[in-house]
Amino acid sequence: MPEGDTVWLAAQRMNTALAGATLRRGELRVPQLAAVDLTGATVTEVVPRGKHMLIRLADRRTLRTHYRMDGSWHIYRRGSRWRGGPGHDVRAVLATDVHECVGYRLHDMRIVPTADEAQLVGHLGPDVLGPDWDVDEALRRLRSHPDEQIGVALLDQRNLAGPGNLYKVESLFLTGVNPWARVADVPDLRALVERARTLMLANRDRPEQSTTGILRRGQDHWVAGRKGRPCRRCGTRIELGDQGPDLQERVTWWCPTCQATPVPVDPRARTGLPGTEPRRAAY
Repeated sequence: MPEGDTVWLAAQRMNTALAGATLRRGELRVPQLAAVDLTGATVTEVVPRGKHMLIRLADRRTLRTHYRMDGSWHIYRRGSRWRGGPGHDVRAVLATDVHECVGYRLHDMRIVPTADEAQLVGHLGPDVLGPDWDVDEALRRLRSHPDEQIGVALLDQRNLAGPGNLYKVESLFLTGVNPWARVADVPDLRALVERARTLMLANRDRPEQSTTGILRRGQDHWVAGRKGRPCRRCGTRIELGDQGPDLQERVTWWCPTCQATPVPVDPRARTGLPGTEPRRAAY
């Protein structure tokens, strides 16, 4: 699933292409919105909210889209060939006199009055890259579920909006936290959250995502995608495991040495095991 910084950058580019312009073509190719024609509407702004993109219109409506695992927006000069995939994958076309914004494999598309955007994103925690960022509120939400695995809690968008699997595993590694540790057992939860935010801020203005400071492929991450390879710090083989009660979580890479925990991992924190009642993670 794309990370919040990917959505942030896409929203900036979409805003540049659409803000202040009138749509000459406004098609939504999903069954629930097939009868909606946005042609003639004026876009006031495009803003990110966590992993959601909000396209606000002058008539006080908002179109929300979500990438999930495979969605994307592509921006073309008017008349250019579309290259984002086959035509049957197109879910939205927003075109002005200058640009054509084409949404491929988009999910969770809805239109609501702008005043009612809370119906769409009101459940989200503070946005790591947004103007509403509040680290104390994010920490409060995380600590309200002390027995949850920290690797699961970081992905729950109700706690803090934006981080995905990449920033989860990389920030856990850089702060030496075991992914299966309970939230309550993380020695410095604030440092962990701030590290995730620092990494996302460093990458939000470019499509490449590096957590090592090196953009060269194969050297850009500490543990992500490096199963079986030596840890860059200690040489221990990087491990890979499944984590989370459902497919909204992702596989987890970690270093058994650098992320060894002095506190035994509490089996009650292993979400999905008998006797546990894990929260389902939210987008």
